[in-house]
Amino acid sequence: MAFDEILNILKTNNYFKHRLTHIEQLPEHKPHHCQINDFSPNIQNYLTQKNISLYLHQCQTIELARNHKNVIITTPTASGKTLAYNLPVLEQLEIDKKATALYIFPTKALTNDQLKTLKEIQKITKITLNPAIYDGDISSKTKSFVRNTSRIILTNPYELHQILPWHYQWIRFFSNLKFIIIDEAHQYRGVFGSNIAFLIRRLLRIARFYGSEPQFILSSATLANPVEFAQNLTGKKFKLVDTDGSPKGKKIFVFYNPYFKPDINTSIIEETARLLATMVFKNLKTIAFTQSRRLSELIARRSRELLEKKYPHLAQKIASYRAGYLPSERRKLEQQLKTGQLIGLTSTNALELGIDIGHLDSVIITGFPGTIISFMQQSGRAGRKARPALTVFVAYQDKLDQYFMNNPNELFSRGFEHAIIDLKNPYIYSGHLLCAAAELPLTNNDKNFFDQQLFEPTIQQFTNQNLLKQTQKGWIYTGKVAPNQVVSLNSISSDTYKVVHNGQILETLSQQQAFREAHHGAVFLHQGETYIVTEFDQNTKTITVQKKSVDFYTQPLKSINAWIQDTYQSLQFTTFKLYYGKLKISEQFTGYKVKRGDQIIGFGQLDLPPLEFETTGLWFTFDDNILNQVWQEHPTQTPAYPSFLKGMTIYQPKLDLLAGGLHGVEHAMIGIMPFLVMADRWDLGGFSTVNHLDTGLPTIFIYDGYPGGIGLTQKAFNIFEKIVSMTYKVVSECKCKDGCPACIMSPKCGNDNRPLDKKAAIHILKIMLESYEQAKN
Repeated sequence: MAFDEILNILKTNNYFKHRLTHIEQLPEHKPHHCQINDFSPNIQNYLTQKNISLYLHQCQTIELARNHKNVIITTPTASGKTLAYNLPVLEQLEIDKKATALYIFPTKALTNDQLKTLKEIQKITKITLNPAIYDGDISSKTKSFVRNTSRIILTNPYELHQILPWHYQWIRFFSNLKFIIIDEAHQYRGVFGSNIAFLIRRLLRIARFYGSEPQFILSSATLANPVEFAQNLTGKKFKLVDTDGSPKGKKIFVFYNPYFKPDINTSIIEETARLLATMVFKNLKTIAFTQSRRLSELIARRSRELLEKKYPHLAQKIASYRAGYLPSERRKLEQQLKTGQLIGLTSTNALELGIDIGHLDSVIITGFPGTIISFMQQSGRAGRKARPALTVFVAYQDKLDQYFMNNPNELFSRGFEHAIIDLKNPYIYSGHLLCAAAELPLTNNDKNFFDQQLFEPTIQQFTNQNLLKQTQKGWIYTGKVAPNQVVSLNSISSDTYKVVHNGQILETLSQQQAFREAHHGAVFLHQGETYIVTEFDQNTKTITVQKKSVDFYTQPLKSINAWIQDTYQSLQFTTFKLYYGKLKISEQFTGYKVKRGDQIIGFGQLDLPPLEFETTGLWFTFDDNILNQVWQEHPTQTPAYPSFLKGMTIYQPKLDLLAGGLHGVEHAMIGIMPFLVMADRWDLGGFSTVNHLDTGLPTIFIYDGYPGGIGLTQKAFNIFEKIVSMTYKVVSECKCKDGCPACIMSPKCGNDNRPLDKKAAIHILKIMLESYEQAKN
């Protein structure tokens, strides 16, 4: 058996065996079928022709939907969630000849797959559905036809954002809307999810205006808080279906650590390419998931090189797949993988979702993808319908990856993350309130759709700014620019920069992204290609780039400051105090490093204004004793000091040691927190100091990296003991001597990772854990 051969190679090959740290095997799962005997003849005929026996979770979803409940389904990948939501819609549309349904998907590939399924259902059942896609790729004439004839319309959030102001063209569809299906709903979290939550409320407000109260069915990966998440996303009450009745084959997880020695000289490209080439050689149909488009290309290229000399026919069976390709190119690759013309494919998370690519034997996950949800989604692409599957997890040299290499059981026992949606961010809230006013006059009844505490102050603010005007029908929008053209679903700020190459816009960036990634002199990546920023115009918000292939990259340097505006919550322990509240942040980008690999080959200066914004964050302070405690535990060699400084309680070596410890704790926590609060590391910022002006004490700040905050550090405040414990484990178990990217160094540090002190960081974390233990006794 190929799996046994692969495992034997990994265990015995001189190159692979040292990197193999753990093998986990999950047993197969037998199917749990159920029956529903009262389907209509048309629907029953479809199930019979397709030889479908329903699983338990599908029956549960159908029964709940029949009882007019909103449902969220959180069974694993390839468990049949699509059929679970299609059948209730089909039943309703067969009974009510005018009824309509709206399907919302996060990607075009998923939309296309679902369209094929619905067309087949229509053909077999003879039920008129007229399913159609409605997005920016179809002509105005086709859009008009779809609006007037389709009973099931498939779209995406971005198109829906553009549709709502034109709702009067959708009277037939919206007045008969019975179901809203949201597929891959777990994608809608953080800033994006918070924007989508308000988009859904705007949609429901318009549906109610036309006399309909649609029912929801959400399909999602497994979450820690599925019901809370669904209710925050839609504003409706939900029932949960999470008992998986589908069969699952045996799953084998291999933990592979290229950095098994601290000083090893290797690259993630070489390691993943060797594994992929080996899988292809053994004829295992494999996807290697990577964290960037460029990495996907480079791993595919290196894999082909490894096979080219001896097995050129196999080298041709490896390709790269990424979002930057044309739709026709992506469809071709999907089909080639499905038919076996390709055996190995490298991909970003573009293939993480349920796009139909047939069965896979194995998956390589290059770097922890940020959440257990994504990890299991990617792993679940292999071994569908009771087939056995192999997943190889290749670790980066960073905190989370190395934590899982040392604690593999945590990946299977810890449970899934919370999906966070923030309905109180004033910037997101106010933007969508303006959109709603432009769609229909706002009245006091709309408090049911929008947060009641923010409603009246925001209305008053916009009225004073002459953006809203009160009339007999309610508040109407009076601005000059359509708000849905200004409000972005992917960000909070509407202050965007255009990246331009040869007069063409490549993409748009938020101000923070622009300062960080596309400053003057930066190496800018777009769809795997490198560009040099030649001009950065703050007045026109235009960034001009020149395409150039280079073997170096740039890394910004910045200084951060934080001021406490308000304290919302606090906890006191014996050695430290923990706070959560409102902060004012200043981030000043001062320059950048030019690097080739880990080597610094140059520096550049920047003259940019500070980015200042208010957000939410947590901070913790230590009493003055921390200085002497850390020093006594880990004294360093004291340099010669003038006689008048000798004998002083506080002097520079002590301050340097403490500053290095605090800075290390800050880095390590920010590296760990995204896993626990379901965020990206760029969603969080940090700042530490031995003596903060507002507290007068050694202080560490960790804050939401968005104006107004998005609830990440509020969640972190509530689970802070877990964060401290996990951070301590990561730093104390790391095999390096003085600190490395796997423990206290950070790739996003604006201070060039200085000062840092690993021993001091471990001691500070140990003190904090001891305080938690004392509080329990």
